[in-house]
Amino acid sequence: MNSMQDKLKAFERLLIIMDELREKCPWDKKQTMETLRHLTIEETYELTDAIMDNDIEEVKKEIGDILLHMVFYAKIGSETNDFDIADSLNFISDKLISRHPHIYGDVEVADEEEVKANWEKLKLKEGKKSVLEGVPRSLPSLVKAIRIQDKARGVGFDWDHEDQVWDKVQEELNEFKVEADAGSEKMTDEFGDVLFSMINFARFKGINPDDALEKTNKKFIKRFQYLETESAKDGKVLGEMTLEEMDAYWEAAKKM
Repeated sequence: MNSMQDKLKAFERLLIIMDELREKCPWDKKQTMETLRHLTIEETYELTDAIMDNDIEEVKKEIGDILLHMVFYAKIGSETNDFDIADSLNFISDKLISRHPHIYGDVEVADEEEVKANWEKLKLKEGKKSVLEGVPRSLPSLVKAIRIQDKARGVGFDWDHEDQVWDKVQEELNEFKVEADAGSEKMTDEFGDVLFSMINFARFKGINPDDALEKTNKKFIKRFQYLETESAKDGKVLGEMTLEEMDAYWEAAKKM
């Protein structure tokens, strides 16, 4: 692996290239934080895809793409004399030291849960009005629910036992069924409650709901594409097949 000196040189190389591109490249010169925003989101999702696929080579590349974006934002910030990359790096370093008194101070912790709890308490001492302030408004709803529950748990607002959470799941399912059977306008609210309680139960079981759903998405895509490919080989048209015919291919895909 690279030495610390090699890592510093590589980072310096990126900073120099960024300076040159900002000065000489027509596309790079035109970019603003606003124009880069959607590209950064896209790069982040590409990184998550690589992680889910366990494609380490692609993870390496996507990390580089995201680092470029971070350096780009800092370069733009330096042009208006608001901040530069050193300010950002020193900020996160100071925050990490402040948030880890069990490493850089004399606080003792028993496990990772206590670390997380201390983290949220320290944020409140720093002036945060709510432990939920750190949850981005634009996060996808599923991920947002996970983060909300994690942060609430960090300050002790949580169930004691998983059986209590499962009872809540059953309660929300029953309430949703009542509203669904009645065709009530409350169906949407009750369905949201079901999802939120299921996410809570998954958390107690150590399951990341977003990862679990993405694995199911990938599994469905793979099986459905098998159905499309194999039925076409048999001269069948997907939209003209019966459900029973399609199900036969589906079952074959499950056995693959």
